[in-house]
Amino acid sequence: MSMDMTTAGDTGLLDTLQHEVAVFARRAEQTRLGGVGQVRNSMDRAAYLLLNRLDSEGPMGVKALAASMGIDSSTVTRQVAPLVDTGLVKRTSHPEDGRAVVLQLSPRGASRLEEVRSSRRRLMAELTQDWAPEEREAFCTLLTRFNGALSARKFPQAVGEVPGAETPPVS
Repeated sequence: MSMDMTTAGDTGLLDTLQHEVAVFARRAEQTRLGGVGQVRNSMDRAAYLLLNRLDSEGPMGVKALAASMGIDSSTVTRQVAPLVDTGLVKRTSHPEDGRAVVLQLSPRGASRLEEVRSSRRRLMAELTQDWAPEEREAFCTLLTRFNGALSARKFPQAVGEVPGAETPPVS
């Protein structure tokens, strides 16, 4: 639906939606939806998304990882460096081309990722404790759909982004 096709009622609803999305984005960034307990806020968004992608898709090169995440290779290289330094990600030789480098989640990285996921699951449980299971499912479905629409939308490209390359995370 284009903006010129909205009714007065739609305009009010869309104003509320855009405001709530803005508030959500600010609150999510403030807390990083870090979870609960000692693990809270202990992993930044970039690290979490990179580790999650390597966990769900397996070892891959920088270019493949960048493409799957919708960011450029230099951004992945910069974001992966501290993960390698702290032992969460390993650089290994490609099995078919020993000159190429493959990134993979280390056992330490897998363990750390699971700690963070568990903490974040507990936070989601707390925040939605008074929701019916159907409400949780509906919210997840709609948020996934909304994120998919955002990912598919052609926005002016920010530095380091590849349009439409993001896919929902697998946990």
